[in-house]
Amino acid sequence: MRSLPTRRIAAVAMTAAASVVALAGPAFAHVTVNPGTAAQGGYTAVNFQVPNESDTASTVKLEVNLPLDHPLASVRTLPMTGWTATVEKAKLDKPIKVHGSDVNEAASKITWTADPGTKIAPGQFQEFRVSLGPLPTDADSMAFKALQTYDNGDVVRWIDEAQAGQPEPAHPAPTLKLTKAASGDGHGVTASASPAGGAHGDSSDHAASAADDGKSSDSTARTLGVVGIVVGVIGTAVGVLGLRRKNSGSAS
Repeated sequence: MRSLPTRRIAAVAMTAAASVVALAGPAFAHVTVNPGTAAQGGYTAVNFQVPNESDTASTVKLEVNLPLDHPLASVRTLPMTGWTATVEKAKLDKPIKVHGSDVNEAASKITWTADPGTKIAPGQFQEFRVSLGPLPTDADSMAFKALQTYDNGDVVRWIDEAQAGQPEPAHPAPTLKLTKAASGDGHGVTASASPAGGAHGDSSDHAASAADDGKSSDSTARTLGVVGIVVGVIGTAVGVLGLRRKNSGSAS
């Protein structure tokens, strides 16, 4: 009869551990932008990370809408084998100044379409790399509403914007947080990035390195956090079992 409480405790521990892992899983399933932060007024390189969430269909197209309330004068895509990228532009109601010159149009949408035989299969993900800027100086974040199309015709709309104090929406839009630039040259452009550096030269390498480092740190932190919680739950259960056995031994 003494084994019944022991089994119950073990079952509770395993259920709690499984719940933690299940809750942590969806954080990795969203379409996201990495790194998740960049300096206001500067240029940066980011990856749109797209996981395939279907068990039976493959992703064959990604559309990312660029906000025109804070237009981006420079948007460049990194060539990807098996994918064709198209950048659409829209005329601005009011020209913006970029390095002293008027800019009358800005990129409004990027579409990546898979070539025949290319896809993001179940259990896989893909990263779509973009150089963009200059980032706005009067905003704290930029939301990039995205549409993910599967080869069976399904379309997942990652367009919901998170609201302060509210739970994360089911299909959040990839969001880039903007921080105050630590230093600048008077135009808000950081020393490690420039318009030309978005597509060529050493500046692009620095931005790419920063993007990879940010993504790696974010994934590592999440993984370690989940592992720590699971280990803590199991450790607590083991401690309780040991205490009960000790008490039972003393009583006998």
